[in-house]
Amino acid sequence: MDRTIQPEALQMKHFDLIKPETNIFSNGVPISIINIGEQEVVRLDIMFKGGRWRQSQKLQSIFTNRMLKEGTIQYASSEIAEKLDYYGAWLELSSSSEYEFITLYSLNKYFDETLKIIESLIKEPTFPHKELDVVINANIQQFLINQSKVDFISQRFLLNALYGDKHPSGSLIVKADYEKISSELLKEFHSKYYNSDDCAIFLSGKITSTIVSSVEKTFGSAAFGNCSNTSFDLPTYPITISGEKRIFIEQKDSAQNSVKLGLHTIDKLNPDYLKYRILIKLFGGYFGSRLMANIREEKGFTYGISAHSISYPDSGILMIGAETDSQYTELLIDEVYTEIDKLHFDLVSEKELNMVKSYMIGEMCRNYESPFSLSDAWIFVYTSGVNHDYYSKSLQAIQEVTSEDIRLLANRYLCKEALKEIVVGKK
Repeated sequence: MDRTIQPEALQMKHFDLIKPETNIFSNGVPISIINIGEQEVVRLDIMFKGGRWRQSQKLQSIFTNRMLKEGTIQYASSEIAEKLDYYGAWLELSSSSEYEFITLYSLNKYFDETLKIIESLIKEPTFPHKELDVVINANIQQFLINQSKVDFISQRFLLNALYGDKHPSGSLIVKADYEKISSELLKEFHSKYYNSDDCAIFLSGKITSTIVSSVEKTFGSAAFGNCSNTSFDLPTYPITISGEKRIFIEQKDSAQNSVKLGLHTIDKLNPDYLKYRILIKLFGGYFGSRLMANIREEKGFTYGISAHSISYPDSGILMIGAETDSQYTELLIDEVYTEIDKLHFDLVSEKELNMVKSYMIGEMCRNYESPFSLSDAWIFVYTSGVNHDYYSKSLQAIQEVTSEDIRLLANRYLCKEALKEIVVGKK
């Protein structure tokens, strides 16, 4: 081996993620298994169609999910916490626009014990009034704290400007919305959506036949929940875009101004999306992006600025965000528009484009190394509606995108006139 010769850099030609083994239990619940772990640890993901798109009142979805661990017919909230801690397990509860998620990390040897707790959480929560009051008060206090944060305020008002008050993504939460939450309201949502007809399961880690059998016996052998009111189509909501270009919310005591720019753009199902991702990454999606190089490194207007796309069930948006001293607010916004103009008129150099391509390919390799990250990848495919070849097509798009493609996409989707500007802070 001649160590004076640099090893040849090879390009990744294929990106085929390990596919889960899929099956359907006798009660109709689909299960996906990723069995590649070496450690005696398993992750169980159970999801239900629900989310804030289907709630009848603000915060109903998230509080239903959050309160599952606060008491069941079998266990008090303290017992749930103590047992999970004793068995070395970790529970995560979350909800999105369309789904409710229950995620359990458990040691294999205690999986049966922790699964019994999860079963009780899902099938027989009681939503006790005392615990609900505690949770609501804690969330109100956090909400009031967030209300003083310029970044939190600017994001809320940007979404409101892009969607309007009647849309789940745009309606502004206020303190009174927390006070309207009740146990009866949460029981109603749980009864409607936490059932076997609207359920899907993912298992990842070192999966044994015993673990699969336990899950099947618990959630796959018989119907559970109220299955008579299922299979609702996802509701549609009116999108009302604000007529104002600039919205300013004064916060006299803020140390910095928060600037958020945003517009409606394509979602993950659009044929242009995979190459559009590369445009956004180059524009403001990583530390070496154009926005960072210009506005942070060269001009020094901010410690950090980013651009990223967000997909909702009915649309997608581009969001650009930064915090800056009030004296640099207008200059920062002007430079964002300058970078958009450059993308509209100038071709990206091959050197810069290749750097972004290398970064994104490296990111793909890093992000899907473990059984749990693979589970995240396939849960994304399941919940977002993209095809199973999404990741191989992503690599193909990175390899094939050209400077001409970037300029075409910039002219098509980065419209300065459509950008809404939210500034929160000092004048």
